[in-house]
Order: sequence, then structure tokens, then C-alpha cells
Amino acid sequence: MPHQVIEINCPGCGARVSTGQKECEWCHKPIIISTFNSVYSMPMPEVNKFAGAYRKALAENPENQELNNSAAMCYLKLQLYDKALPAFEKAMEDNFDNSETFFYAAICLLQGKKAFLHQRTTIDKILEYINAALMIEPKGIYYYFLAYIKQDYFARKFFKTSPTYQEVRATAVDAGLSDFDIEQLYGILGVPRPECL
Repeated sequence: MPHQVIEINCPGCGARVSTGQKECEWCHKPIIISTFNSVYSMPMPEVNKFAGAYRKALAENPENQELNNSAAMCYLKLQLYDKALPAFEKAMEDNFDNSETFFYAAICLLQGKKAFLHQRTTIDKILEYINAALMIEPKGIYYYFLAYIKQDYFARKFFKTSPTYQEVRATAVDAGLSDFDIEQLYGILGVPRPECL
């Protein structure tokens, strides 16, 4: 049931709407958050309101991938990584067409800390998710995040890795990486940008 259309209360105004609608006809807010850009510039109280609406809707439809993904995007914006990760993972089940779900799940695993501070098992899980995102859609920002992991974890710990972070960063640029992507990524990660990247 990846895209099962259900009725929920609008996260913006509370009106009865359907997940098949793009936006609420009353308040013109999005019904489903499919990309992080939708919540990136939203004020925190509004993100919190949206998260609450999705949480309520998930109580009746816990398997709905769109609702799980929407809730996860809100939790990530609120830096509630422990809530965001399981919601992203639920949204991933039998859904291999949304690369952002895998990408943001990888980001959640860092818990707002530098890659250097994590155990190898966590880094391996991040690599698994980022490689899945790249298989779905080879975006510049995904390659750049991979370059960050290779630099901050592998290079700083003097582990050999192939391709190197410099090679992956070059691939990111070739794939259309923008300055806005980089700025947004470090804003989400909550860590400073390494000088070499």
C-alpha cells in the first residue's frame, strides 16, 4: 500500500482533506511533505503542528509510507533524530523510488554529531543508505554527503577508502552540486563544514 489515499485533518488548518491532494483548499498548506525543502524554511511552531497532525493520522494508519515520510521530515527539522529515523525506515519498506527517504535516514544516523564521533557500525549503515539513495537518483548533494563521511570519518581516522573523498566531491560537482545544497546540508547536520570540503 505505498500510495494509499486516506482522509486526514490538514496539518495546517485542521480541515478534513485527502492525502491525494497536493495542498489544502482552505489554507493552501501542503498535505503531504515529500521533500525536506517543504519544511526547511517553515517556522518551528508550524513544523511542530504538522508533526502532531501526522502523528495523529499515523495512529489510524501506521503503515502509510507517505505519512511516515512526512512525519520523519518534520522530526528531522525539529532535530528529533530518534523519532525521525524509525519513521524514515517505515517509509522505506517496499518503497524504492524515494531517494530522499534513504538520504535523510542516513543523516538521522549522525544524530547531529560529526561522523568522526560515531562507531563503524553506524558509518556502515549510513553508507548503505546513501548508496541506496544514489542508486535511485544520483544527485550531487548525495555524493557530497558521501564525500563528507569519507573525509570526516575515514580520512580523519587514516582509513583507506576508495574512491577518496576528493574523488567523490568531484563527482558531486559533476552531478550538479550547488552552494545552497551544501549550506542546507550543514544546517541539517548541525556540524561545521570541514575546510577541505
